[in-house]
Amino acid sequence: MFWNKEVETLPREELEALQLARLQQVVERVYSTVPFYKKTLDAAGVTPGSIRNLADLRRIPFTLKQDMRDSYPYGLFSTPLQEIVRIHASSGTTGKPTVVGYTHSDIENWSEMMARSFVAAGVHKGDIVHNAYGYGLFTGGLGAHYGAEKVGASVIPMSGGNTRKQLMIMQDFGSTVLTCTPSYSLFLAEVAAEEGIDFKNLKLRVGIFGAEPWTEAMRLEIEEKLNLKAIDIYGLSEILGPGVGIECIEAQNGLHTWEDQFIPEIIDPDTCEVLPCGERGELVITTITKEGIPLLRYRTRDITRIISEPCICGRTHRRIERLSGRSDDMLIIRGVNVFPSQIESVLFNIKGVEPHYQLIINREGNLDTLEVQVEVNEQTFSDEIKNLQILSNRIRHSIKEMLGVTCQVRLVEPKTIVRSEGKAKRVIDNRKP
Repeated sequence: MFWNKEVETLPREELEALQLARLQQVVERVYSTVPFYKKTLDAAGVTPGSIRNLADLRRIPFTLKQDMRDSYPYGLFSTPLQEIVRIHASSGTTGKPTVVGYTHSDIENWSEMMARSFVAAGVHKGDIVHNAYGYGLFTGGLGAHYGAEKVGASVIPMSGGNTRKQLMIMQDFGSTVLTCTPSYSLFLAEVAAEEGIDFKNLKLRVGIFGAEPWTEAMRLEIEEKLNLKAIDIYGLSEILGPGVGIECIEAQNGLHTWEDQFIPEIIDPDTCEVLPCGERGELVITTITKEGIPLLRYRTRDITRIISEPCICGRTHRRIERLSGRSDDMLIIRGVNVFPSQIESVLFNIKGVEPHYQLIINREGNLDTLEVQVEVNEQTFSDEIKNLQILSNRIRHSIKEMLGVTCQVRLVEPKTIVRSEGKAKRVIDNRKP
């Protein structure tokens, strides 16, 4: 199914011609309206008229999250405030929030991207969308809300929290689609089991999960426990919010990125060189239609690769691979690069282990230490000590074999690790000041 088949199946040549025209327009616009971009483009020797093909994009300097913080709150806006009809912002837990503004046209475009995304995921008019993404400054809740309404679905604006009530509403209202973070969906499954609720008796058909990296093993766990198709969606508030890309339900293999709106690149996070198509690195995105706050070559810090092979669904917009982590979330433990998702993929393949874990990193003297705390299920936890020791050794050996990192494994009883109603906190790095 398509929401806008003509655009979603544009031949590659036409799609790239559209991208170039829109890129030229946006460079011209930010050069004349945003002092930050005039300054950085002048410093790089780039004038709007010198963008003649898509390869010229590489001559444009990157935009960083710090640039947005330095321009707080409105310094990167390209239109006057009276044209801005919506403002969102990040939580600002690690510094000044990043602030984004939307014009009427931006909101309409965002709804269009979410409508495309929902339909690609198998959502249609008549569905009942249980939206458990947070409403407020966070873009997740309202982004999903407007997109679902545009499709013609009924939206239940639950937001996060109050998990038992969420389950009651899903049962009583006949929800067919669930939207939330993947970790929260597993928390819903856990509470449902406590309440004696079997998801097979609910009408949920599709789950659209995002806002944090998750593994294929976690997808299988969610699909089994919630009895639905689990679809991965991608977005970030700096670029748009949810709806930058999504998996199609036909393939569930890579997220179609709406290339008539965004130009994706993959760079080496250390050298900043653009990598050939298919190589894994950091995703960089240029927005080519946004009015409120267009961004040129924004470094997302998300690690993925571009998949250029045709998809069975017929969409021509290239896909990005499921995110494996963030370049700034990469842990360096005794000189070894480790992403939390790599450890997750090990844990989820071991029987008796629950999908809840935390990585604790300390420094003893000059040595880094890694402790993997992982919950086991009730049956395993009540097992003989020697069997728990065997399980612990197996986990430690598997992590060592896959990552080359020696760790301590601590098996903890069920429901020990703090649950999150939004993004799960997987890492506690005590080495940081």
